[in-house]
Amino acid sequence: MNWIHVPVMAKEVLHYFSNLNGIFVDCTVGAGGHSEAVLSNIVGSVVIGFDVDDDALQLAKRRLSEFEKQGRFYLVKSSYVHVRDVLKQLGVSSVSGILMDLGMSTLQLTNSERGFAFSMDGPLDMRMNRDQKLTAYDVVNFWTEEQLRKLFFEYAEEKRYAKRIASFIVKHRPIGTTQELAKIVARALPESEKRTRKRHFATKVFQAIRIAVNNELDNLKNFLSYAPELLCNGGRIVVISFHSLEDRIVKESFRSSELLKVVTKKPVRPTDEEMASNPKSRSAKMRVAERR
Repeated sequence: MNWIHVPVMAKEVLHYFSNLNGIFVDCTVGAGGHSEAVLSNIVGSVVIGFDVDDDALQLAKRRLSEFEKQGRFYLVKSSYVHVRDVLKQLGVSSVSGILMDLGMSTLQLTNSERGFAFSMDGPLDMRMNRDQKLTAYDVVNFWTEEQLRKLFFEYAEEKRYAKRIASFIVKHRPIGTTQELAKIVARALPESEKRTRKRHFATKVFQAIRIAVNNELDNLKNFLSYAPELLCNGGRIVVISFHSLEDRIVKESFRSSELLKVVTKKPVRPTDEEMASNPKSRSAKMRVAERR
């Protein structure tokens, strides 16, 4: 797998971690880009990286093998929801920094077998952790029409067409592949609507199904409810999100926590240069908070 991972807003991550040292947690290590930046630029830093995607774990292990040999990098196959338990098992009472990059990796999006993208045909899978049972096929083919309507209304924010899309999906079952699903969504939307959308008409529907399959929003809420307790005084949590539902959860969680002081009053956005060189970063928003 000769694949290069470009971490989003790595310079900004280092900026907000610049006065810290000690142990950092990378909740979504992916291919290891952010962890590598921390380990290479923060003297004496130690990173504990979490992920559930076997492909990503393999890449991170290879990329950060030298740091692992030095005892500065530890890789854990687990959801970030279990960070507290894992740290307890490792005998770590607090950490200096927590990083979350909630974006999909290019590795996941360009592998048709993973079923995350509609640009190429593949099975309806969408599992980040392929050990789990629930897949996108299950959601699309076995959820009720009302469950699908609610899913698209809330997670795809398809306020006007959620019911129509759900109805078309139910009528055309069984649906086996990503492009089959994309074509059915296309039939559900009026041509005028498809022409006026800035993003592909199936983007938000696929996003909603992926969120449901991986329980993404509940996992984020659960982790943020206890994350401040893991930080030492002055420690920081940095979260990079890629759609409004995630960003809203992060914003409200930071503001409502008695243990945190919000560092970024408004979300930090990528520079024009980064967006030009890495289009994936365009929708990224970073929020930072500090333990009081």
